Amino acid sequence: MIVIDAQGLSASRPLRPLFTDVSLTIGTGDRIGVVGLNGCGKSTLLRMLAGQWEPESGVVRRGRDARVGFLDQDPVLPAGTVREAVVRDPATAWQAEAMLDRLGMGALLDSPTNQLSGGQRKRVALAAVLMGEWEGLILDEPTNHLDLDAIQFLEEWLKNFTGALVLVTHDRHVLDAVTTKVLEIDGGHGYLHVPSGWHNGSGYAAYLDARSERNARIEVAEQVRRNLARAELAWLRRGAPARSTKPKARVAAAKAIIAKAPPAPQRSGDLDLTAASMSTTRLGSKGVELHGLGFAWPDGTRVLRPFEHVLEPGDRLGIVGANGAGKSTLLDLIAGRLKPSEGSIDIGRTVRIGYYDQLGREMDISRRVRDAVAGDKGAPSLDDIDLMRRFWFDGDAQYAEISTLSGGERRRLQLLLTLVEQPNVLLLDEPTNDLDLDTLRALEDFLDDWPGIVVVVSHDRAFLDRTVTEVLAIDDGGRAGLVRGGVAGWLETRRHSVMFVPERLKSSPPPARGAAVKALRSPSTIKRLLTQASKNLADATSARDRASEALAAAGSDHRELAVSSEALAHAQMAVDRAEEEWLELAAEAESRGVDPEEQMP
Repeated sequence: MIVIDAQGLSASRPLRPLFTDVSLTIGTGDRIGVVGLNGCGKSTLLRMLAGQWEPESGVVRRGRDARVGFLDQDPVLPAGTVREAVVRDPATAWQAEAMLDRLGMGALLDSPTNQLSGGQRKRVALAAVLMGEWEGLILDEPTNHLDLDAIQFLEEWLKNFTGALVLVTHDRHVLDAVTTKVLEIDGGHGYLHVPSGWHNGSGYAAYLDARSERNARIEVAEQVRRNLARAELAWLRRGAPARSTKPKARVAAAKAIIAKAPPAPQRSGDLDLTAASMSTTRLGSKGVELHGLGFAWPDGTRVLRPFEHVLEPGDRLGIVGANGAGKSTLLDLIAGRLKPSEGSIDIGRTVRIGYYDQLGREMDISRRVRDAVAGDKGAPSLDDIDLMRRFWFDGDAQYAEISTLSGGERRRLQLLLTLVEQPNVLLLDEPTNDLDLDTLRALEDFLDDWPGIVVVVSHDRAFLDRTVTEVLAIDDGGRAGLVRGGVAGWLETRRHSVMFVPERLKSSPPPARGAAVKALRSPSTIKRLLTQASKNLADATSARDRASEALAAAGSDHRELAVSSEALAHAQMAVDRAEEEWLELAAEAESRGVDPEEQMP
């Protein structure tokens, strides 16, 4: 059945249009992702489809008896408790509470909704929508503020939803796994991409393919136009006698070809972060050292148990864990916004920290963009104006009040304000929230060559796979430790309820010798087994290194990243098993008077 039929929709914002003549028919079983640049009107379109806003032109019709649930980008909750906001029928109260628990709100069931943070409100609103009985769902950035476990749950839930689905999300894994069509808003027009052939049902893959082809066609068409313009211009310049034999219409056509310009891009070029990278303050040999770092709130609530970690120049650290585990708290500690309850943070003399937090709390939304960038200078310098242009704030956009910007535009401005300070240590707290896919790719490319330290808190698997080399996990008890195999390795340990893998070789003592001595194998047998174990460890390490190189070479292709990340996780597990075997044999060898180092190949 047809759930929503939208024809000829148009919308605009002060000083510029958003989109015109967008049409979309959504039926049962359709799974449509909506993509486009920040500020292109994605949220506006969803509100129109949901019946929240009236289009400036066009019409939206709802199918007969079609019920449609809507999750707004910034939802408003009714007064009352979290439980009351989601439970509609006492008979299904246990299901609603289970849903809230899966989305990370199980501990706040009796909390008043007016005391929740923005992220908590979003999760409660999402739970309320998912508990409804709908023929269609319209979800605006549903993965924002969800941890990785909750995103996996949501992804599976949406796969099993049989009604119509319209989804705006920056999460490339979710787009690829859930959508079967993609509506792209580009240059004020809507393009619907339907997979075929090698796309294997992925609307996201169809969108990437079609966008690449469209850009190629535009380039070819522009080259043809230029060639025609050159030929006609040469003809016109031959002089009056030659032109007198030609019809006047030909002259008019020639002038029209020359005057015609190619379609103006929605943005002037790619996001240019090169200047920000080149102007980074030089980082010395010492970065940030965490010594016995622990934190508890004044009421005694423990957030982080004491742990050690050293961030050196060039480190790329991802931080994962459930919502509320203390990830943002750790960034606040490093940034100096909070003081440790235990231990200390030793920061190098040349360190300059830039903090791209998820709340944008340093921005006054009543100011204009240009005033925020100028800061205490009063008026932006020529360098400031150039930087704004590089970040797609040009022309009237520089004079826009921050309160009028879309969520993604505000995040892009916040990124600009972070980099303009020339930091050499970047703390990124949920950097992918509300950013469009083009900006995400530009940020990933920038971090590839950025010379400083990067610490990322994110739920975006593709972004983490692309940008970090180590993953620090924080569990619900506040314990922090490195996990092997990247995000895929961490998710695998979560599935097996094993949180951390101890660091071996350098810091871990050998296993207890009692179990190893019981076999009473001869020294010659131990030597032979140690030699083989050493070879196995070397082979596993080489395979792990190759898998790591393959991940680094995967670029921004989400499919290659997923495959390479999983391969790296399995390769790291093989190294772990080989290390365990070698350590056990080494302990047994020492007990029998054999030097294990002599058996290394």
